[in-house]
Amino acid sequence: MRRASSRVPCSAKLTTRAAARAAPAGEALGIDLSGRMINLARALAEREGVPNARFERADAQVHPFPTAGVDAVISRTGAMFFGRPDVAFANLARALRPDGRLTLLTWQSAVRNEWIGAFARALAGREPPAPPLGTPGPFSLADPDEVRALLGDAGFADVRCEGLARPMVYGRDAEEAHAFVLGLLGWMLAGRTPAEQEQASDALRTTLQEHEGPDGVALASATWLVTARRA
Repeated sequence: MRRASSRVPCSAKLTTRAAARAAPAGEALGIDLSGRMINLARALAEREGVPNARFERADAQVHPFPTAGVDAVISRTGAMFFGRPDVAFANLARALRPDGRLTLLTWQSAVRNEWIGAFARALAGREPPAPPLGTPGPFSLADPDEVRALLGDAGFADVRCEGLARPMVYGRDAEEAHAFVLGLLGWMLAGRTPAEQEQASDALRTTLQEHEGPDGVALASATWLVTARRA
């Protein structure tokens, strides 16, 4: 593998570092729009001794990757946020060598993901609104038929969507999970008064305590493992 391009805003490019470790004779390139995330990812790669993991601040939708210059493109719950998925996947297909591999992890529908409703009710006091069709968001690639059509039009073949369903663990206990979820979804509290923020924080803690078990704090989740090859 020469390069693997990923667009994963969470975990400071954990997926890129894992790809680099899996291909010690090659190189993994992590792409993100956030300069702060890229700087953190570089520091973590250096600290963990992963010299073949590179990171670049760029928009994977339009970045001028070398034509047919990569063996694999991977994304873990990041590709759903492309503003123009048709443009993005066509650009990524162009970057792949013939028969190069695309691997995506995307969320299934919101009704199959307990966490989104539970966290929205706790932090926002309501069910999450359904985004307009065709707009970026966590569930924009939840329909496997639409994903197959999208990737086929972009230049991919043999598109497969394998359903995965298992609990997602957010922390070893409610307090650890509380800190993690607030770090991930704290933007939901923007514009609220300090009293409202405290009330929402307490509601989140209660929700997490209700899901605490011997294996940690877990809520049901379901994803699609999407695989394809460059036609």
